[in-house]
Amino acid sequence: MAGTEPTAIHTPGHSPGSVCLHLPDADALFSGDTLFSGGPGATGRSFSDFPTVIASIRDRLLGLPGHTRVHTGHGDGTTVAREAPHLGEWIRRGR
Repeated sequence: MAGTEPTAIHTPGHSPGSVCLHLPDADALFSGDTLFSGGPGATGRSFSDFPTVIASIRDRLLGLPGHTRVHTGHGDGTTVAREAPHLGEWIRRGR
């Protein structure tokens, strides 16, 4: 990360103030609990919202370059290209 300038991307849904950190020079995204390998983070809490996290992922993350490595808050990492085709499945599955 040394020498790279991170950009905070507001990605509400898991929590109202969720952000992801994008480091374009490193082709990396630190997604916290917004996006995991296999779908969005949990939204079953009173302060979280499934449609909002889906909108955050769709509108703010899936437009990043496909080769962007996603470093998740838990579990295995992934890439934007690996997750993008599954958006419809996540929506049908629901929270």
